[in-house]
Amino acid sequence: MTKTDTMAAFWRGRRVLLTGHTGFKGTWMSLWLKGLGAEITGYALPPAGEPNLWSIVAAAAPAGRTPHSVIADIRDVRRVDEAVTRADPQIVIHMAAQALVRESYRDPLGTYATNVMGTASLLQACRSLRHLECVIVVTSDKVYENHGEGRAFDESDRLGGHDPYSNSKACSELLTMSFRDSFFTDGPPIATARAGNVIGGGDWSEDRLMPDCVRALKLGQSVILRYPDAIRPWQHVLDPLSGYLALAQGLVEAPQKTPRAVNFGPNPASFCTVREVVDAFGARFAGKPGWVRDPAPQPREAQALTLSSALAGQSLGWHPRLDIRESLSWTADWYLAHSAGENMLAFSEAQIARYRDLMKRSL
Repeated sequence: MTKTDTMAAFWRGRRVLLTGHTGFKGTWMSLWLKGLGAEITGYALPPAGEPNLWSIVAAAAPAGRTPHSVIADIRDVRRVDEAVTRADPQIVIHMAAQALVRESYRDPLGTYATNVMGTASLLQACRSLRHLECVIVVTSDKVYENHGEGRAFDESDRLGGHDPYSNSKACSELLTMSFRDSFFTDGPPIATARAGNVIGGGDWSEDRLMPDCVRALKLGQSVILRYPDAIRPWQHVLDPLSGYLALAQGLVEAPQKTPRAVNFGPNPASFCTVREVVDAFGARFAGKPGWVRDPAPQPREAQALTLSSALAGQSLGWHPRLDIRESLSWTADWYLAHSAGENMLAFSEAQIARYRDLMKRSL
């Protein structure tokens, strides 16, 4: 039996609580879990703005094909407790978050409330679950204290974060460790997952690179870049999601051998600048690149940020399947198909099936 076969067998019929399921990454995760036969309960705010991936795929889904949804705030302690108790999940994947750096400057208190106290509310509710097998708290590659040395961070590096978003995610890491050591020492394993800059079809978030590219290029305009020379670990959304699935399976099947904090980043060849990504995406999506530097003052962001995923490879056998060229191509193909009026539920499911086939062939 191949690893993808064991993945399908593991998830089939398992009760999963997925927070943040209406977001960009959350929608992709819900599609993948649904395809694996998991029984999903989603907990999230309504999707932000139009268009959005959740509404697009939900509109195309037959009756019964979307997860049971609880539309509520992760900061609402009572609603979280009610939803967790009613779902009685075996596996919890916590992806609900305020996930934008610039928004964290505009609303730091809301960012900390969502990313820290929201995580605390969820973990507190999980304490009473009788059938819980594991919890994964998804944080960020930005949890590390970054002084600009340019080296790839590994899981033993000091946590930090200068901006409110990055710092709130580091606080979420510390909070998760505290709950694990205080309340789950003899209970189900709890781990955090730290992923790099994720791209893929269906992201329309404000102040995020791919949506900014799509919006500008559709109008024939240049993409406005705040930090064109900043280096980031770019990866297609399906790469870290495959890591989260592998981490959950490892925590349940081999808890003694599975780490409690894991990086999921691309290969070093995919560490590249913002302008290089925009040039390549623009050529694929619109037939021409084009960007200009934003002359306005910008809030502080790290100039270089890269991850080491050696631990994920050693402990989980995980590695990214898509390089930066393929990631950009898959992303552009999705937006082009959407512009052409294709069925994006079927298109998205086909990309997941194609990715799973890559997993089989790369074993």
